[in-house]
Amino acid sequence: MFLIDKPYVSDFLINTIRDNNYKIVSTKEAKELISDESLNWISEKDAINIIEKEPDTSIYLNSENAIAWILKNPESFKLSNQIHLFKDKIKFRELIKDSFPDFFYKTVELEDIQELSLDGINFPFVIKPSLGFFSLGVHIVRNIAEWNAAKNELNFNTLQSIYPKEVLNPSTFIIEEYIEGEEYAVDCYFNTEGEVVILNILHHKFSSGTDISDRVYSTSKEIIYKYKNAIEEFLQPIGDKTGLRNFPAHVEIRIDANGQICPIEVNPLRYGGLCTTGDLSWYAFGINSYDYFINNKKPNWEQIFKNRSDKKYSIVILDNNSGFTSSEITHFDYDLLTQDFENVLILRKLDIKKYPVFGFVFTETSKDNEEELNEILISNLTKYISTE
Repeated sequence: MFLIDKPYVSDFLINTIRDNNYKIVSTKEAKELISDESLNWISEKDAINIIEKEPDTSIYLNSENAIAWILKNPESFKLSNQIHLFKDKIKFRELIKDSFPDFFYKTVELEDIQELSLDGINFPFVIKPSLGFFSLGVHIVRNIAEWNAAKNELNFNTLQSIYPKEVLNPSTFIIEEYIEGEEYAVDCYFNTEGEVVILNILHHKFSSGTDISDRVYSTSKEIIYKYKNAIEEFLQPIGDKTGLRNFPAHVEIRIDANGQICPIEVNPLRYGGLCTTGDLSWYAFGINSYDYFINNKKPNWEQIFKNRSDKKYSIVILDNNSGFTSSEITHFDYDLLTQDFENVLILRKLDIKKYPVFGFVFTETSKDNEEELNEILISNLTKYISTE
């Protein structure tokens, strides 16, 4: 069944729920987002009864916000424990510390950051909320100057957001050593037997060593074939240790030059936020990630790539790094934006005054045309923005 919550749900996911008659919980938030009465709506009471009778029932969340619904219902005790293990970055580091005994991390309260001594903390390091989302409050710190700049940002006023405390709680932070290597995001699920099933692997590109934005994620045949087996071998022990069954996840990892995989975080019961990576799998590979999870299906990668051109498929997240506040912006030129890409598969427009982004672009790019991705990666988007 599906728990739908704000801030956003895509038409693709809604259509998937409708076309397959999947159960969807009729929460107030879901009803405000979706007006289609033809969906297979079930009451919250019925949903709770299903979870109580079948603790391993398949549940998918489109939004981090829906975690609050699960945590407030004692019938979802098993799920709540699993969510806490992954959502809380401190608990997650404790969970995997036997596998990474030399990995440094420590906790610090928000009110203690300004006077924190760096004795015993080596540069570079990362500081981020223990409960966080969408790179909010995340800083890579390589020297004292960057530490002082980070401290200026790390206060309650700048960290307030549209997300509930179960999603972003800036009261407690984790400081951990910076993981070298290339970052990848993995959509997967653990099936009825607890076996991990990879549905997509995306390279998270950064414009520099200090960039922590979520601008460009790309997937391809080459990426899937290169890393699939190693990532499965890496994730399986985590699933075994936590007893995951019928459990989707969006996993962020880094892979160093030697092929060593180190986890950043595991986001429970969903794929990429705001219906991004889960939807992209359809446009890139013809895989409906939601259907594959609900029905315990595995991708036949050999068959998938037999008749597909060797292109790169990307999500471009149009975050506002322009320097203009949302109140100053009067127009965003989406038509001009689409002209800067070889093949726009889908454009999703969002109101920057209501959301933290202007929207998303799903693109198909030829191997010899990747410069368009590099250009949007470093763009401040001002060429598309009007303030008058």
